Amino acid sequence: MLGNSIALLMPGQGSQFVGMGRELAESRARAAEVFEQANEILGVDLRGICWEGPEEELTRTENAQPAILLHSYAVWVCLPQEVRERVTIGAGHSLGEFSAYLAAGALTFEDAIRLVRTRGELMAGAGTVRPGTMAAVIGLDPDAVRSVCESVHDGTVVPANYNAPGQIVISGDIEAVGVARERALEAGAKRAVPLNVSGAFHSPLMEEAREGLALSLEGVQVREARFPVVANAAALPVNDPARARELLIEQLTSPVRWVECVEAMNATRPDTWIELGPSKVLTGLMRRIDRGTNVRAIGGPEEVDAVQALVEEGDDA
Repeated sequence: MLGNSIALLMPGQGSQFVGMGRELAESRARAAEVFEQANEILGVDLRGICWEGPEEELTRTENAQPAILLHSYAVWVCLPQEVRERVTIGAGHSLGEFSAYLAAGALTFEDAIRLVRTRGELMAGAGTVRPGTMAAVIGLDPDAVRSVCESVHDGTVVPANYNAPGQIVISGDIEAVGVARERALEAGAKRAVPLNVSGAFHSPLMEEAREGLALSLEGVQVREARFPVVANAAALPVNDPARARELLIEQLTSPVRWVECVEAMNATRPDTWIELGPSKVLTGLMRRIDRGTNVRAIGGPEEVDAVQALVEEGDDA
């Protein structure tokens, strides 16, 4: 069942894998065109990196971010028009917010993929200027994680991603994150797992990247979104172009308030949730946030076919 109201989810960095989007492009001419366009726009063989790797190259921040947006958008353009017209609200995790604005018509594909490529370069550069890291804290509530971070006075460490109940990512200076991990375990966390990242994303350590992203956005026309996109930094639905720009910049140094974003979307009572792109990360988080939601991940031709079949069966429940 799809229903008449669909909530759109666009994944973020970490969901990439070698081979992403290949089966879709080989079976859908429209997806193949999008991969070709990405190569032409960026002057980089992003398609080859997506499909053949190596993994080390794909996971580089400046490659992973446009690769994920590319795959998500390739799925979007392959969906039946009837499905795209039923999307009433959207959100994306970190870079996925750009993908959501792209699907909502606020950004063109050329502008969106250039922006996330630049964003990835800026974030990687900020990580070089001021090295940092991130860690996933499992089994503590938000207040406890905030208290742990505030207890570390040597260096910076902050909550960066409120992904799901009991799953919060912290970010900051390498030593400060290490101390916070130890204190989180002392406070009762089940695990505190270091993440393989190139910098302290969504923390004050990304301040270096904000000016560059702001300059890049100045040169881009942002249109009013066809459907509201719930912004990570505010957990509020946004249509207004000026507000969208402001929050996309703020997002670099602010936490991803994903649980609150999902709650804001849920308040609109969508019938179905769809995640577009590689992996099923957000689908898994959705099931931890609200088990009662009807959510499906769409990344390959089989999933697109399944949605097409629902449309052809006249699903309007």
